[in-house]
Amino acid sequence: MSTEEKSAAPRSLAEALRARDDASLAVLLRSRPDLITPVPSDITQLATRAGTRASVVRALERLDRFALQTAEALAVAADPATYEELLGLMAGDAGDPAVTAAFPRALGTLREQALVWGDDDRLRLVRTARELLAPSPQHPSPTGLGPTVQEATAGMSPGRIQEILTAAGLPSTHDSVSAVTALTGLFRDRARMAALLAGAPEESREVLSRLVWGPPYGQVTAEPAPRLRWLLDRGLLLPTAPGTVVLPREVALHLRAGRAHRTPEPVPPPVEAAATHRPQVVDGTAAGQAQTALATVEELLKDWDEGGPAVLRAGGLSVRDLKRTAVALDVPEPVAAFWVELAYGAGLLASDGEADERYAATPAYDEWLRLPPAERWARLAETWLTATRTSGLVGGRDAKDRTLSALGPGLDRSAAPEVRHRVLTLLAGLPEGAAPSAESVLARLRWERPLRGAQQQDDDLRSRLARWTLSEAELLGVTGRGALSAHGRALLGAHVTHAAQVDPQGPGDRLPVHHRTPAPRAPLPPAEQAVASAAAARLLAPLLPEPLDHVLLQADLTAVAPGPLQRPLADVLGVLADVESKGGATVYRFTPGSVRRALDAGRAAADLHAFLAAHSRTPVPQPLTYLIDDVARRHGHLRVGAASAYVRCDDDAMLNEILADKRAANLGLRRLAPTVLAAQADPAALLEGLRAMGFAPAAESAEGDVLITRAHAHRTPPRTPPEPVPDGPPVPDDTLLTAALRAIRAGDLASTAPRKPGAGAPAAGGDLPRTSSAETLATMQAAVLTGEALWIGYVNAEGAASQRVIAPIRVEGGFVTAYDHTADEVRTYPLHRITGVAELADDAT
Repeated sequence: MSTEEKSAAPRSLAEALRARDDASLAVLLRSRPDLITPVPSDITQLATRAGTRASVVRALERLDRFALQTAEALAVAADPATYEELLGLMAGDAGDPAVTAAFPRALGTLREQALVWGDDDRLRLVRTARELLAPSPQHPSPTGLGPTVQEATAGMSPGRIQEILTAAGLPSTHDSVSAVTALTGLFRDRARMAALLAGAPEESREVLSRLVWGPPYGQVTAEPAPRLRWLLDRGLLLPTAPGTVVLPREVALHLRAGRAHRTPEPVPPPVEAAATHRPQVVDGTAAGQAQTALATVEELLKDWDEGGPAVLRAGGLSVRDLKRTAVALDVPEPVAAFWVELAYGAGLLASDGEADERYAATPAYDEWLRLPPAERWARLAETWLTATRTSGLVGGRDAKDRTLSALGPGLDRSAAPEVRHRVLTLLAGLPEGAAPSAESVLARLRWERPLRGAQQQDDDLRSRLARWTLSEAELLGVTGRGALSAHGRALLGAHVTHAAQVDPQGPGDRLPVHHRTPAPRAPLPPAEQAVASAAAARLLAPLLPEPLDHVLLQADLTAVAPGPLQRPLADVLGVLADVESKGGATVYRFTPGSVRRALDAGRAAADLHAFLAAHSRTPVPQPLTYLIDDVARRHGHLRVGAASAYVRCDDDAMLNEILADKRAANLGLRRLAPTVLAAQADPAALLEGLRAMGFAPAAESAEGDVLITRAHAHRTPPRTPPEPVPDGPPVPDDTLLTAALRAIRAGDLASTAPRKPGAGAPAAGGDLPRTSSAETLATMQAAVLTGEALWIGYVNAEGAASQRVIAPIRVEGGFVTAYDHTADEVRTYPLHRITGVAELADDAT
């Protein structure tokens, strides 16, 4: 390299970033949005922020496995390292062709995200990343490599080092530095190391084989065995502490044939199809499940229509209430928790805020019911796709070992939307109708976001989120038989080419598209997601069955609804009969209690006969007619009012029957008149007690009129759905990026512009210029005449200080009007807020 090239090479991360164009900086800021929260004042501040521990950890955690392996290899390489040295650590002495082909992309990713900087002959990992990834006794390297010879012999006596040289067959040196250099050279020389190891005892080579892939540390006694003594004498094992030895990094790399990792993974594992179905079958199955999802949410909120379960003191649903809800919906408890959380996330239910706080439907639920079925489903699906609340955590424990409750705190996981979106995107990359195996999806996700450290189990959060996504997508009807439906693809905004087309990235790549899913893409912005949800609703609408206006009455006092019913019909039938079974067809059963419920709601027997005749495709069976007439004949014959409570009846024989019944003892009845009984129980308890005895009493008002007891729909005040918890700062849009880059470039110009020495020039490079008011005014007036640019320090009304490069246009009334190179516009500044001014050097740009 020539002297000019050396001088042009960046000497710091700030210089490397300063040399980038705006497009490259925009890519960096998109991939690491925390770097512009808030916008840095100049490139130096941007580089400083990019090297902070929190930012580097976040960037490392978002690398794919091969890019992370490349960073790990650079952490154990020389600092700086050359391109060829780093490639050798990744591909090994044999030069793995797959690794060699994928290496430029991985190194480009690290450079793009400002984790690596420098030219190909001087590659450097940012200091914080090296500290995180480099091996140490407390934090072993993921590569399994130990310290270098130089690091391991740092505290060793010069005499001991010379003894090792002699045993290894090397000539003695005059100092420890040259001795360590000679030993390092021996271990890096493949031919000489092979000759040295060829003379090693078999037991000694077995010890090396156990340490070669890590961990590199081992324990020895005060009197090592001969096989260990042979290795210690030649420096193939070096002591690090009493009783502890380590395999030097250079020795391990020789034994590994130059590879830093045992198994480099340059290519992502393919997502494999476990089964394939016809697309029509997938869409039909998914549509059927979408219809079931709508019915389940409606049933849940109908069950809570008059006020649902109580809210726990700490927030959330009790275990007992969740079990009751699961029984009512006829689903397992985890599935019930999913539906409850989905309705909550969609804003359909919330706590009512009363003194005895309970859960109930919101006014938004009534608006949701009025939407077409496909649009109702789209709203639920969009809520699920973007929500951070995770129902799969219900029943688990939080960091303080407290049980996590449905609708309670602690269920937000900011990674959930990204994982759901990514899982569905992987499904979208398969041919239509193909259902993937769960294990291949999990393997792909682990490759894209590998976990740093020893824990790489299936129980990590991302793996659990992925498993929950696959099952919840099936419950909701986004997938059918495990394959992504057409409306599921539309929900993603995905238009993926299928089958065996070859990815156009290069002529040498022959992997089909469904084995090379595009790189992870962030979830859609809200506006685009709304458009995608509308498109999904349009695709789903033709697949959903039209609501029916009829049922099939059976002679066994049941009615069969062969599909979803129109809402008025479903509402009346839900009062008149009890649901006995659900599925493709719903079976309702008529009982004396259900008929009495309809009569209590103000329906007359004639109304019920007319309703059934109008909505049944089969004749009304005689047993059902007799049941309605029999219950209606007895309904209201007894009247219950408030005395505390009383019973009156024109038939005194019936009152005698009630008094004689032992089951009435707890009601505290006594006769006031031949046709009137008084009770100690309240009217509601009296009604229930008489109904339990087989009578059909009716409640009456103080005026003697029958009270019609329609179900009271309890609603909460208007509520806002829970907001998703973001996973760090949002990805900036183009407008914000443009403004941020402009501000950073302008601030960098102001901070790096050469200044003339003299008055106003600060002693330290980061300080603001300081001049007196008279000097500031004189310099400004002179610059107006000459047209020269000046460097100023400025403090705004909030007290924030900044540096700016301006070209004064006029000075009057205590203000200077100037073209601000920092803001790239004409601005006016109060002179009293300018801390000082300095002239720029003649070669300043």
